[in-house]
Amino acid sequence: MGATELNITLILVILTGFISWQGFRNPEFANKLLHMPYRVKHQKEYFRLLAAGFVHGNWTHLLINLYVLYQFGGVVELLFGYLFGPTYGLIAFVVFYLTSIVVSSLPAYFRHQDNPGYGELGASGATSALVFIYILMDPWQWFLFPPLPAILVGVLYLWYSNYMSKHNPGDHIAHSAHFAGAIYGLAFVLVSTFFFRPVFLEQFIAKLLQGPTSPF
Repeated sequence: MGATELNITLILVILTGFISWQGFRNPEFANKLLHMPYRVKHQKEYFRLLAAGFVHGNWTHLLINLYVLYQFGGVVELLFGYLFGPTYGLIAFVVFYLTSIVVSSLPAYFRHQDNPGYGELGASGATSALVFIYILMDPWQWFLFPPLPAILVGVLYLWYSNYMSKHNPGDHIAHSAHFAGAIYGLAFVLVSTFFFRPVFLEQFIAKLLQGPTSPF
């Protein structure tokens, strides 16, 4: 795909990388953007629901999310251009990505809104949304890691995120954000295609019925 299609994705990658880097250099700056449900509720700092998606805990956390954003963001941009047209597609993509961050933060907000010691950060919820849209586009495409068809990776990912969110909430990973982001990505595209491009749903069903192909 060309540079035009990747323009918004690259802007998001650069912006997220720069803000996160500033957070590494200045932890106080990162703390001001951290999603802290207690402060969102009691001090009305609603910006944290969105801002936390642009800061990360460490370089590994950041690079993984930037890689996923870069790999899948451009593909989803193309889909949005198909669904909404070139101009509105770019606007819809930006709105979708930003709302993915907010929506994926909501489970933690409702669970920890009275816990002053809880905080989370990172773009994992939004990148999960992108991955699951890709799965809708090509459900039997094989992933390199884990080496499974995309739809099976998606099912396992949802199960794992839901399980860990309920049974291991103290591991400091926002599993609920991963789950919520993935569901939001699926819902957004399914509803959008129903109204704007019903043929996409027909294509998805046709690909799904084709069944898995050989990874080779």
